[in-house]
Amino acid sequence: MRTEPSVILSNEPGSFPQSVLRDRHPKIVRRVLADLPYAHDVQARLEMLLQERVVTPLDAGAHDAAAWAVWGADLFGRSWYDVPFLFAENFFYRRLLEAVGYYGEGAWRGIDPFGPQKAADLPGERELAELDALQELPEPEQAAGLVRAALWGNRADLGFRLVAGHTERVDELLVDDSERLWELARGGAVIVVADNAGRELLPDLVLIDFLLRTGRASRAELHVKPAPYFVSDALTADVLAELRRFPPGSAVGGRLDAALRAGTLRLHTEDFYCAPLTFHDAPAGLAARFAAAELTILKGDLNYRRLVGDRAWPATTPFEEVSAYFPGPVAALRTVKSDVVAGLAAGAERGLPASWRTSGAFALVQARG
Repeated sequence: MRTEPSVILSNEPGSFPQSVLRDRHPKIVRRVLADLPYAHDVQARLEMLLQERVVTPLDAGAHDAAAWAVWGADLFGRSWYDVPFLFAENFFYRRLLEAVGYYGEGAWRGIDPFGPQKAADLPGERELAELDALQELPEPEQAAGLVRAALWGNRADLGFRLVAGHTERVDELLVDDSERLWELARGGAVIVVADNAGRELLPDLVLIDFLLRTGRASRAELHVKPAPYFVSDALTADVLAELRRFPPGSAVGGRLDAALRAGTLRLHTEDFYCAPLTFHDAPAGLAARFAAAELTILKGDLNYRRLVGDRAWPATTPFEEVSAYFPGPVAALRTVKSDVVAGLAAGAERGLPASWRTSGAFALVQARG
């Protein structure tokens, strides 16, 4: 059996995880404060979060304090840079929600601190028209075009774009298991685990419509976050906002609305999606959903890290091996925006720029039946 590499931390000088904690998180807080008129107490709590040197537990009265006490049992009191990167990122967003009163009893309860950023990044008429035009193509070309649209829509990550240039062109698809993905969609239930709202969620919805319209799926589930997360991650409210973007008379919009009403498309979420865990630790109910589905499509960087484990895998580690535990056929559509990569062919890294893992210019379509 292969020995698992070390869990990724943020304490390596010059590393990508260190830059996220040092540079990205402060910029996220500054943007939240600029976008919403939070009072002085919220401003102070956010400033205290940025100044915090060691990981501090949630307030004991928080609804999920007990769960985080378990997850952070051996981590509280340590430097943010010395705990697993996956935990540090997840807990930062949970602490941000605590600071702004998202779960509190006041007037700001349930207000998405990233809402203004999401609203400014909704797709426009051009994106809608381009995706609509795909329906005029032969089905194989539609299928290929929608996978590409869903894949490269994953660049629409607002947190990532705060500190990195937004890549507008495809540089290279490092692995392309698209044919295998379509072989796995044979007319049963398909789960799509969403990543970002806005410009990424639109092609995800059109892909779901294609699956249902062509009989490649008999029913579909779209899994979204239960609370604001990683700046642009999709919530139920974001799905509804996206559906309202389709113009009156849109065939796609009409079919998606009808599918939701008929139950052939369902929205689903659970607390796991805002936990510092990988899919190895998925609760029994969620694992059963994956096992019952004919195919689960995981979108984005965070879901990829949850799938293979947030570890320093050699890039040539077989994808089938690190995803073998997942309880059902799975496909990952992911723009590479962090260090974790598996499934590359030997020599595939040669000639790539030093920043290839974190630039957002490269991508993977990987599938395992």
